[in-house]
Amino acid sequence: MSHTPPTTGTFVAMTTPFEDDPDRIDHDQLAADATRLEAAGVDGLVPAGSTGESATLTHDEHVEVVDTVVDAVDVPVIAGAGSNSTHEAVSLSRRVADAGADGLLLISPYYNKPEPAGMERHYRRIADAVDLPQIVYNVPSRTGRSVDVDTTVALAEHENIVGYKAASGDVGLISEVIERTRDEEFAVLSGDDGMTLPLLSIGATGVISVAANVVPERTAALVGDALDGEYALARERHHELGPLFRALFAETNPIPVKEAMDVWGYGPAELRDPLSRATPATRETLETLRDELEGGQ
Repeated sequence: MSHTPPTTGTFVAMTTPFEDDPDRIDHDQLAADATRLEAAGVDGLVPAGSTGESATLTHDEHVEVVDTVVDAVDVPVIAGAGSNSTHEAVSLSRRVADAGADGLLLISPYYNKPEPAGMERHYRRIADAVDLPQIVYNVPSRTGRSVDVDTTVALAEHENIVGYKAASGDVGLISEVIERTRDEEFAVLSGDDGMTLPLLSIGATGVISVAANVVPERTAALVGDALDGEYALARERHHELGPLFRALFAETNPIPVKEAMDVWGYGPAELRDPLSRATPATRETLETLRDELEGGQ
């Protein structure tokens, strides 16, 4: 494994499978998921992030999830490791680094809503403490505070901060980040499947994808076509997958994708409280989409 993971292509925001008792992680299924995704041709895996229900994993479980995925595959593993406590984020980042992660995905501090100076200091402290490539994750719908453009541009100068996961839905903000970091070794990755093609068209280099848990080949093909400049093909794939992208966010992530994993036969739909199973209507939509997509292979 190279010390620097690629920041181009399709990276899967992995789910964390649970046994019938959701207090127990199904590590056999997790390893099987990882090897299936690797075989599908994705460029890397991102365990223990929001899609992996990191909010309800203990730190020990979090590290065990990363360890299982690292042991299962040869593609780069970029581990979720953020926290709203800088001290905790540094500690967890060190632990997943020791578990063999190739990079870190660091959600911005949630709930306590730091001002820009505090946000920048948070990320710099982690980057100074842990010598791994790190991706700033901006998802204000979950954290309550966006990482502003000036802060992101300043962080891009740090040698260990190599990328930005864009999940704000604000194309203007994301475009300005891309524009102002073009001279840095800094990549912008879509954090929203429905925004992947638009963001690739303005200079993003890939996606950290939820949909790739169930349609990894198709997701990778969409990204690959766009990166090759084959935008007519990429548009066809984008519109073909659009109904699935929408269905996977019809309820709080990862509720629908966990249901989709069950519908596609890839693993259990069990979630940890306080998340609940998808509604029957969401499941019915996913079953219809599976039949349409698999029929169209």
